[in-house]
Amino acid sequence: MINVILIDDEPLARLIVQEYLQAFANFKIVAQCDNGFEAVKAIQQHNPDLIFLDIQMPKINGFETLELLETKPAVIFTTAFDEYALKAFEQNAIDYLLKPFSEERFKKAIDKFLATHKIEISSTKVEKLLETTGKHQDEAHRIVVKNGSSILILPINDVMYIEAYDDYVKIFNKDTFYLKKKTMAYYEQILDAQQFVRIHRSYILNINYLTKIEPLDKNNALAILKNGIKIPLSKTGNLKLKEILNL
Repeated sequence: MINVILIDDEPLARLIVQEYLQAFANFKIVAQCDNGFEAVKAIQQHNPDLIFLDIQMPKINGFETLELLETKPAVIFTTAFDEYALKAFEQNAIDYLLKPFSEERFKKAIDKFLATHKIEISSTKVEKLLETTGKHQDEAHRIVVKNGSSILILPINDVMYIEAYDDYVKIFNKDTFYLKKKTMAYYEQILDAQQFVRIHRSYILNINYLTKIEPLDKNNALAILKNGIKIPLSKTGNLKLKEILNL
């Protein structure tokens, strides 16, 4: 039996998938969710083989939902928006169903899943999907993180700086930091370059928290933040920062 979870804030959209799935006797819907918070809990509880995931949802979007999962199931995206990188979806997700989709098109997506399901689906594939297609406009304004069993939404203006940490990054606010499985290059691309500056290969700084630049030697300096934290500035990062600040 193949366990499935439907994740969509539109009840009619979930109903259509439910009806189409009736043609496949070995598929069982174990949960239905209308937002990403419910989806994360349901996926952790049921450990499904496949999820049908809408992208545009209230609270947190489909990409952010996937990022919060430690073990990622196979994904077939369902969305009314065609503005995303379809080629990347085709390469990294099982399939991408553009609403409204026909039963014939749905069956093709299931066939693709079944063909892939015969071999183990690599979570690296989903990680690559998130890195290549997750550049969503929501993420320019907030970062969704896990704090134990809780899910937090950090307004981007509360982020002081981002630090590289092996395969993760540390997202620092005034009080603490949160780990996120993303790259520095990803945030360098997605965040406002006039506010968040890559000042070092290991640091991206929110210039709103900068209070002073302290020279160390000919090629290096320190960025002093309002709370007293000191962050290294590379020669290139120093030049970039001064250009943004018109110094």
